[in-house]
Formats: sequence, structure tokens, C-alpha cells
Amino acid sequence: MAQELVAQENVRLRLEGRDGSTTKEYRLDRGRIEVRNWNSRAGYDASENSWQELDPEELSNHVERNTVVARWLERRIGWRRLLQACVSEGPREWRRGEDYSAAEDHDESRAA
Repeated sequence: MAQELVAQENVRLRLEGRDGSTTKEYRLDRGRIEVRNWNSRAGYDASENSWQELDPEELSNHVERNTVVARWLERRIGWRRLLQACVSEGPREWRRGEDYSAAEDHDESRAA
């Protein structure tokens, strides 16, 4: 289980603009869903491009539009945890009393 958490923590999703000038990078860090922007001209800038946690509204927007980010998050953390994140239930609530995995969530959604 601990190895699974470590593996999840190090996974990132990188989305590049068509012209390659801008990039958004998403990651899971200690249960938080974070994003940062990268500009090919400026690189990673401490003030402009540092990691920022996505708020529930931003996450809900991704889910409502069924974006690549929402689908990636569903595969990584499961639909239950993604839904919890959309309604402001943070990482502490995710771990409490849960004994299912993202794979189980994925299997359930396929069966429906």
C-alpha cells in the first residue's frame, strides 16, 4: 500500500500547447491535486509557474467538461475521491475508513 501511494505521488500529467509555447503540468502531491504553468520563453518561474492546488470549483469544471485532466484524475485516484475533491472534501477525509482503490472505482464504472 505504501509503495502504491509513493508511485501515485510521483505521477504527473503534462499538457502542451499546439505551438509548444505553454505547458500545464498536473500532479498529485500528498493527496493534493496541483497544477503549474510553464512558458518556453520564461521557464518555471517561482511566482508565475509555481505549483498551485486546484480548488473544488476548478476540479468540478474539469469533471463537468470531461477533460483529459478529469479522466486522468479518475484513473489515478478513482471517481469517489475525485467527487470528494469537487465538493471540498480534502485528503484527510479520503484516507479515513476507505479500503477501496482507484482500480475498484474504475471496475465499478465499467460495470454500470
